Amino acid sequence: MKTLVVYDIPDDRIRTKVFETCKDYGLTHIQYSAFFGPLNQNRRQELYQRLRRVLGKNEGKIVICPICDKDLTLMLEIAVPEEVACRARGVQGGGGPLIY
Repeated sequence: MKTLVVYDIPDDRIRTKVFETCKDYGLTHIQYSAFFGPLNQNRRQELYQRLRRVLGKNEGKIVICPICDKDLTLMLEIAVPEEVACRARGVQGGGGPLIY
């Protein structure tokens, strides 16, 4: 089963610790405050406990969402590669558009 972790934490120090903790669990950084990857129920619970300690009583929110493989097949993604976005803005960029 895959796991999506998203967070909104104003304190840079705490946010960095959350980032590093997610990396420690082998999750992939997919957005500024989002990680994704495979975790079983036990590892997901361990991650929850560790992130709970990291956040402590500091302001912030962390959401840990399990996603089954069946639901994952329904995922839709809209992505514009950096090279295409640069060209659209008139900035020197890379090659042609990538199609997903």
